[in-house]
Amino acid sequence: MPTNTYIELAKTTLSSAQASVTFSSISQSYTDLVLVITGKLVSTGNGLFVRINSDTGSNYSTSNINGTGSTSTSSRHTNNSNGIHIGSWQGGSSADLAESITHFMNYANTTTYKTAINRCSDPGSGVDAQVGLWRSTSAINSLTLRTDNGSNNWASGSTFILYGIHGVA
Repeated sequence: MPTNTYIELAKTTLSSAQASVTFSSISQSYTDLVLVITGKLVSTGNGLFVRINSDTGSNYSTSNINGTGSTSTSSRHTNNSNGIHIGSWQGGSSADLAESITHFMNYANTTTYKTAINRCSDPGSGVDAQVGLWRSTSAINSLTLRTDNGSNNWASGSTFILYGIHGVA
């Protein structure tokens, strides 16, 4: 009987505000990666992005849907150099503790582009879902989490956990 196990690969909890968080030297021993962010932004209104392997080229695309309880919207980012869009957090409020969960499939594969599925919730802006693409066949060995153009900071106490999913037959 197959089992899937989440193995914690790395965890960072910020002791002070910081513009970005990077996980590097990611083990290639798992089938998928799951990134869980729980935290706040220092200032209001920013998109969250994950940049892969320090790639600053226009190699990222994301399709988004958002709901606030009264309205819904959709958007698409193509040929983006910020990274894969993984949510829109309002931030700037002590009540705005938000969460984002991103699943990177076949991250160690070196023959296909990398895809990610994300779910995000923020009490200040509603809920988001994204599907993202990194147009590279390179294996993912580092992830950098940042806000739009690095113009905002993650607040002290924000937590970032990277899991490997180990599939066993």
